[in-house]
Amino acid sequence: MRYVSTRGAAAPQRFTEILLEGLAPDGGLYVPQAWPKADLPSWRSLPYPALAYEVLSKFIDDIPALESLVKRAYAARTFGGEEITPVKTLEPGLHLLALANGPTLAFKDLALQLLGELFEWILKEKNQSLNILGATSGDTGSAAEYAMRGKRGIRVFMLSPHQRMTAFQSAQMYALQDANIHNLAVKGVFDDCQDVVKAVNADAAFKAQHRIGAVNSINWARVAAQVVYYFKGYFAVTKDERQSVDFAVPSGNFGNIYAGYVARRMGLPIRKLILASNENDVLDEFFRTGKYRIKRKVQHTTSPSMDISKASNFERYVFELVDRDPARVKDLWRRLEADGEFDLSHSPYWPRVASSGFVSGKSSHHDRLSTIRMVFEKYGLMIDPHTADGVKVALEHREPLVPLVCLETALPAKFAATLREALGREPQRPAEWRHLEQLPQRFTLIEPDADAVKRYIASH
Repeated sequence: MRYVSTRGAAAPQRFTEILLEGLAPDGGLYVPQAWPKADLPSWRSLPYPALAYEVLSKFIDDIPALESLVKRAYAARTFGGEEITPVKTLEPGLHLLALANGPTLAFKDLALQLLGELFEWILKEKNQSLNILGATSGDTGSAAEYAMRGKRGIRVFMLSPHQRMTAFQSAQMYALQDANIHNLAVKGVFDDCQDVVKAVNADAAFKAQHRIGAVNSINWARVAAQVVYYFKGYFAVTKDERQSVDFAVPSGNFGNIYAGYVARRMGLPIRKLILASNENDVLDEFFRTGKYRIKRKVQHTTSPSMDISKASNFERYVFELVDRDPARVKDLWRRLEADGEFDLSHSPYWPRVASSGFVSGKSSHHDRLSTIRMVFEKYGLMIDPHTADGVKVALEHREPLVPLVCLETALPAKFAATLREALGREPQRPAEWRHLEQLPQRFTLIEPDADAVKRYIASH
C-alpha cells in the first residue's frame, strides 16, 4: 500500500514513511493510493484485536510486528473488557456503540493507544526521537498524552484553547507531571491552535531539524484505527452482509465520520452516514447546501470538542468528491484561505455528495439537554453532550427496518456541569478520577503564534 497527497506534489509513500508525519510536504493530507476491500464473512466473528489486525493490515503492510503491536494496544485491561467497543441496544433497531472505555474516557483512546505503540516501534527501529505537536479541542490532547507518557524518545507539545474546555478535560491534561509532556494553553479558540500546528508543519526546515510529528486526525494512522470499530459495530447489529446499517456521528474535525466513509469505500454496507453538528454548523451547512463557509467566530458550546470551524479531514473527503484531482483541491483551498468559503452546489461534484452516503443535521444546547433527559428517562442511560448531539440528529434521519448505530464519543463524567443541568444529578465518575480537578496543574499560557510555539519547542 502506498499513500498520495491530496495536493498532488508529494511522491507516493509507504506507511512507515508517513507514520510520523502530519501534513505532506506539499501541504496536503495523505490518503491511500487505492481503497482496499474488506472480507466481511471471514471478519464477522473475530474478537476486536484480531479484527483490528485484519483491517489495519490492509493499510499497513510494511511493519512486520503489526499483529503484536495491535494486541498490545487493544488489551482488555486497557479498555475494561474483551469487547473493547461493546454495543448497547437501547431498543430494537437503535444502538449505541460504546467507544469511551479507554484510559481517558473518550473515543480518541482507540486510535491513540495504537499510535503510541506504532510510534515507539518505528522510533526504536530508526534509532530516532520525535517531538509530537498537536492541537486539541478537548479529548485528543489527553488521549495522546496518556498514550505517549513515558514512551522512549517521544516528547508531546499539545496546544489547547485556554479556558474553552471543561474543567475535567483541562485537568486530565494539565495534571500530568511527566517530563515528556508539555501543555501549551493558547489564548484563542481551537481553530487558532490548529492553524499554529499547520504553520509549524509548513516550515520544512524547522520540522526536519526538530523531528516534528503529528497525532491529530490529520495523521492517517488515526483514521485507519478508527475504521475498525465501524466493522465491529456493524457485525454486532446484523446477522449477515445483506443488511445495511446507518451510523450517526457527532462531528467537528471530520475525522471520526470520515473513518466511516473509508469503511464504506472498503465495502461495509453503510447506507447513511449521519453527521451531527453543534452550533458551529459548518459541516451541516455544506451537506445541506454545498457551501463550505468558515465561521468568523467560533461559538463556545456545551459540546466543546466540536467547537471547530475548520475541519481538517474534510480535505480528504473533497479529494474523493472531485475525482482525486489535486489541482482542483488546491484551487478550492486557495479560495477557502482567500474568501473563507467555497461553493460546490452548482458543480458537477454536488450530486455525488448524496451518493457518498452523507446526510446531516445540527443540535443546540437546548437539544442536548432534552436528548440527555430523554435517553436517561427512556433507557436509564446517561450520555455525554456530544453523543446527545449525535442521537438527536440520528433520530431525525431514522428509518424503519434499518439498524441505526449512534457512536458514543465520551463518558458523561467529563461533562458534569451539563449533566447536572439536564438531570439534576452528578454523572458517575470512575474512582481513579474522583479528585482530578484538585490535583496540581502544569501548563504554559502562550499566544496563538507559530514563532512563539517554535521557540518553546526549540528550548524544551
